[in-house]
Amino acid sequence: IENILLFSQIKLPPMMEIITAEQLMEYLGDYILDAKPKEISEIQRLNYEQNMSDAMAILHKLQTGLDVNVKFTGVRVFEYTPECIVFDLLDIPLYHGWLVDPQVADIVKAVGNCSYNQLVEKIISCKQSDNSELVSEGFVAEQFLNNTATQLTYHGLCELTSAVQEGELCVFFRNNHFSTMTKYKGQLYLLVTDQGFLTEEKVVWESLHNVDGDGNFCDSEFHLRPPSDPETVYRGQQDQIDQDYLMALSLQQEQQNQEINWEQIPEGISDLELAKKLQEEEDRRASQYYQEQEQAAAQVQQVQGAASPASGRQSGSNERKRKEPREKEKEKEKNSCVLL
Repeated sequence: IENILLFSQIKLPPMMEIITAEQLMEYLGDYILDAKPKEISEIQRLNYEQNMSDAMAILHKLQTGLDVNVKFTGVRVFEYTPECIVFDLLDIPLYHGWLVDPQVADIVKAVGNCSYNQLVEKIISCKQSDNSELVSEGFVAEQFLNNTATQLTYHGLCELTSAVQEGELCVFFRNNHFSTMTKYKGQLYLLVTDQGFLTEEKVVWESLHNVDGDGNFCDSEFHLRPPSDPETVYRGQQDQIDQDYLMALSLQQEQQNQEINWEQIPEGISDLELAKKLQEEEDRRASQYYQEQEQAAAQVQQVQGAASPASGRQSGSNERKRKEPREKEKEKEKNSCVLL
């Protein structure tokens, strides 16, 4: 969203190289407030203010992820969720390319008008059914999800190319990621934002012309510009994937911890008592973490101490006896890993 607004609406201070998530939220919040239409009817004004209030309520979720649930019948068809209000309010088109080919009748029947979440529930329900026709339908739907795990089909890509207007700036949703997309001379391009391209000043866009993610890199004028060091780019992309995975695990763990904490909180507790309880829980986790680190460090020292050579001269028989455990310890050291 911010990248799209930076192309046309928002201006950042010159020479700014780093910006925090909080600053981005401030810029976006200010833009939403400033973008309020001036000459509109009373009903339109009330409707806009309600949408603006709903958008502000979920604005913090933009830092972690939005609840977007695609439907397989159109590139702009999503199940309505409060998060979609942000795109409507800012007049930013939201697209996806995970479509069912209408020529494949059995898949069309199996998927129907379901959203992704509804289709997963349907598959589970069909598997438990005694009706062989429903079981078969569930199997077909499950195969569709497995065969289109990239969340982009060739039919969807064709529909995307037709639906997106020349020069249009929009958001493309795929594999739980949002990308800035545009169309130039009939070809779709995604804005390159992966960490691996941080030092690639001339790599700006990547073409979207197949479902395998094997696009061509281009500069700001859409001229082909291969990365200068593909190995560095690959490592950076892998780091980005790893960071996304760790972030997802962290958010999941945080959500589980929050759910446990809220269930344990008694009714009628004051804000001060609640803050104390949350702080105590945070201190407990920190203490547990440091204890684990100390235990790991102690184990390392023990291994190093056991592996140190004995001082003084020894007889030949004693040296032979000491060599066997020493070799075993070396083997153990090679096969051990220490968590830091």
